[in-house]
Amino acid sequence: MKSFRLLLRFLTVGGLVLLLLIPLALIRGLIGERESYRAQAVQRVVQNNAGSQRFVGPLRVVPWTDTQTVTYVGDDGVTRNRVERSSGYSLQVPVSLDIVGRLEPRRLKSGLYEVPVYEWKAKLKAEFDDKLPLAANGVSREYGIPYLAFGISDVRGLVGTPVLRLDGAALPLQAGTSELKGLDGLHAMLPAASDGKVGGHRVEMDFVLKGTQSLSVAPVGNGNHIVLGSPWPHPKFDGYSPRSETGPGGFNATWDISSLSSNIQSRMQAGDFDADSVKIGLIDPVDVYTLADRASKYGILFVVLTFVGFGLFELIKRLPIHPLQYLLVGLALAIFFLLLLSLSEHVAFWQAYLASAAACIGLQFVYLSGVLKSWLRASGFATMLTALYGVLYTLLLSEDNALLMGSLLLFGILATIMWITRKVDWYELGTSLR
Repeated sequence: MKSFRLLLRFLTVGGLVLLLLIPLALIRGLIGERESYRAQAVQRVVQNNAGSQRFVGPLRVVPWTDTQTVTYVGDDGVTRNRVERSSGYSLQVPVSLDIVGRLEPRRLKSGLYEVPVYEWKAKLKAEFDDKLPLAANGVSREYGIPYLAFGISDVRGLVGTPVLRLDGAALPLQAGTSELKGLDGLHAMLPAASDGKVGGHRVEMDFVLKGTQSLSVAPVGNGNHIVLGSPWPHPKFDGYSPRSETGPGGFNATWDISSLSSNIQSRMQAGDFDADSVKIGLIDPVDVYTLADRASKYGILFVVLTFVGFGLFELIKRLPIHPLQYLLVGLALAIFFLLLLSLSEHVAFWQAYLASAAACIGLQFVYLSGVLKSWLRASGFATMLTALYGVLYTLLLSEDNALLMGSLLLFGILATIMWITRKVDWYELGTSLR
């Protein structure tokens, strides 16, 4: 019976821990809901501005029509000839491609949320081989009017009219990419092909393109030299790693990419224009929802550690603590994560964390001074909570080492509890429970 009383107390406290999983789960659900609201804010900005941009080009497109005479045997056994025609186009890439540009970022506010947008001011230079595509043996090939194509994923982002020059002479641009299905953008007609060559060797274009959050540039040439700079201090590079310099004043990145290290040309020849690209994302290093979600995952640890401390006080110091008092303290711990989420939407995350932690620790200190019947004991618990919040903040900032630090923390806490209770006579303690 004495052991049963002690077991019943542990089961009661364990049931309270499980009960507190409900508000913690609701808070995590709220974090996900707020993240979806932010995604909706991004979509509103995209609808009124322009989406993430992907630039492909220039590509030279040479339409052709093939004619060949085919010999066949008819149903009556007579050999006849017929003329077959097929049409298509040849996609020619630059021998060299040089793109230099600068991203000018700013933030657009949509409700509570700020979305990074940019203007990309770019200069493009490309050189093409002037040879026409070869026809198969026995095929007569006629060429249509060639044109240059520039892929832009969201043409609404164009600011003004790009300036295009072919061998130093201005060349007018037109909407769309003509025969290139699956690629939005612009095109410009070239001089008609003659003498086995395509007119136009050197292409230059100056343009300004608006976008949201990220920019991709396809290295379509045999040799590609891409230079991008921006005052945005937190870029995210995907696709290809650049030589870069990043600091508080922004970044400068350079890519030198050969067609030998990419399959983009073969994929474009097959009609796939979503091949690998140089990609730059304008990210916010402090994602309040990610940090708040990660913090909430440690909520149950906070509750368990606090309840363990209560249990030790109750058993060792003979302080009767009612289950309802356990519950109220646990709810006060859970409300910290709700305060953190709501405040971080309005102020810097560290300020929200400090204010939320101070409010919850102060509340616990005042309440526990009555529960534990001593301001000194309440101060001890408040000190423990302060240390826990400090460790949690360190875990949030050290994402790469979070598992290691969390494991060491749990080991240290378990070792401390085992050391404190190593000489406790649990059977004797059971007799003192009321």
